[in-house]
Amino acid sequence: MLNFRAKTFLCACKHMNFTNAASELGISQPAVSQHIRRLEEDYGVKLFRFEGKKLRLTAEGELMLAAVQTMNNDEHILRQRIEAMQQGRKMYCFGATHTIGDYLITDKLAEFLRDNPDSNVDIYIADTEKLLKDIDEGHIDFAIVEGFFDHSRYETLPFSTENLLCVCGADYDIPGEIATEELFHHRIITREPGAGARELLDRALATINSSVDSFESHVIVGSPYAMKALARRNCGLAFLYESSVAEELAAGRLRQVRVRDFEPQYRFTFLWKSGSMYKDDFLRMYRRLIGEKVPAAGVKTIL
Repeated sequence: MLNFRAKTFLCACKHMNFTNAASELGISQPAVSQHIRRLEEDYGVKLFRFEGKKLRLTAEGELMLAAVQTMNNDEHILRQRIEAMQQGRKMYCFGATHTIGDYLITDKLAEFLRDNPDSNVDIYIADTEKLLKDIDEGHIDFAIVEGFFDHSRYETLPFSTENLLCVCGADYDIPGEIATEELFHHRIITREPGAGARELLDRALATINSSVDSFESHVIVGSPYAMKALARRNCGLAFLYESSVAEELAAGRLRQVRVRDFEPQYRFTFLWKSGSMYKDDFLRMYRRLIGEKVPAAGVKTIL
């Protein structure tokens, strides 16, 4: 269990300001300083340093933060499972980005729920940045994400590989195949900066020395559903994951525009906090969600 000094350290790292940490914790600023000083004395290192007026973690502080975040996450999981056990249930709490949560895992998750009627499942749908923060702060156990992140802080497994397709409405005035430079004569419908799919698109466009600003105009929306709705209404071109538009393409509500020499493809990642003692449990859920056989009966599991 985390002691009060470790919790103070986490709060100080969250704010990078001892006064703000003291306010959140309901203690004095000198008390925060004392807790940090005792941790530094216990480990014989400095955890924080100043760069001008800004408080920063030292290398040892970064190492400490990663370890304490893992312990905090594991404690959160333990509390959830004890509470669920008292109700005669099992508890699962994880996150996924919009495309993954809305399309990629629904069939396997439904199968899991049918096989485990005694389970409580909390699924948080958010962008990659938010999900990583939720893992760091112990709000979720693991996540399935897209985009780019600091792999050194997490243990990861490849979840799936997805094509990012250029799509438009059935009646949109554009050929079925175009040259790359023809893309930019059209309006693009895209997610907001920071969304995983937007980051991936930005990086792909950068490889051809272009950006969203290279298009004739743009529409930025906060939902893949809204992107599809606008594309169906012939408002422009949208780059969406193949799995998220498969139904609309099959039904003819959307159609694909093939862009020569521009076919972005990305990998979705299953991840959890490095060093978690629940790693084996996460691996079992990973195998279930990608469609592998679950462990044979009798295999010991905390889940």
